[in-house]
Amino acid sequence: MKPRDVIEYVFLALVWGVSFLVLLQVVEAFGFIGAVAFRSLVAAGSLLGFAAILRRRLDFSAGWRPYVIVGATTVAGQLIGLSYATPRIGTAMAAILVATIPLFSMIISQLWGLERITPPGVLGLVLGVVGIVLLVGFPAVALTDSFIFGCLAMVFATFCAAYGSNYASRYLRAAGSFEVTAGSFLAAGVMTLPLLLLVPVPGRLEAIDFLYLFIAGAVMSALTYVVYFRLVSAIGPTRTISVEFVVTVVAVLVGVFVLHEPLNGIQIVGAAVIVLGCLLVLGLLPLGAPASIEAE
Repeated sequence: MKPRDVIEYVFLALVWGVSFLVLLQVVEAFGFIGAVAFRSLVAAGSLLGFAAILRRRLDFSAGWRPYVIVGATTVAGQLIGLSYATPRIGTAMAAILVATIPLFSMIISQLWGLERITPPGVLGLVLGVVGIVLLVGFPAVALTDSFIFGCLAMVFATFCAAYGSNYASRYLRAAGSFEVTAGSFLAAGVMTLPLLLLVPVPGRLEAIDFLYLFIAGAVMSALTYVVYFRLVSAIGPTRTISVEFVVTVVAVLVGVFVLHEPLNGIQIVGAAVIVLGCLLVLGLLPLGAPASIEAE
């Protein structure tokens, strides 16, 4: 990784790790669907407006289909799952499950021929599954329907994130990160807006709610995803998505020490097993050949 890649990698980890605090505020004010729809439209509007101010010409010659698919998965699917789950299972639990994204990414990359997996990678995938079982099967809170559906929503979110990242790497590699971010968030906003008929905004909004929404959309979505999609193009989807390990560490610290959320010993072991599995998948442990090698 080049110095620029490292700086952007650390930036994503810190901003996305802290973003759980903002997400909780936005979901409380706008509901989990409104949080995604309005956040996506704010992100897309911010980027399109910025491009207009800079007189930057955007190139969407790749066609509408890939932007819709990335918008439906990496943006809408991931954010709906995350927004639904986090208030129900807690920031720390949601953040730990986010760390499973590289596992799904490796499986998809293998199936699509973008990367190839070695025996350490297979072991990593098995450990990842074991870690999820430990994490979800032995919660520090009561095993309610809300908790179970929240965990399922997070698994859905992580799969969507992995699928969309690989799809973007495969079909939007030639597109600029600015175009990928603006196009996918616009598509996600348009797709999720009608869902407000089913899950409306829960109550009266205050000025502070719109400030949180702007931060979530313009900073923690528009800016970060421009950086994210540039990294996907530069270093590959699985290596880029490994930033979720650091995001998990930051978010768990926020959840435990700022929000005072509970975690038990078995869950901590499960989290460690997930991280170990992902390290094997990414080839970051000295166990022979790297677990994943980017296809040219």
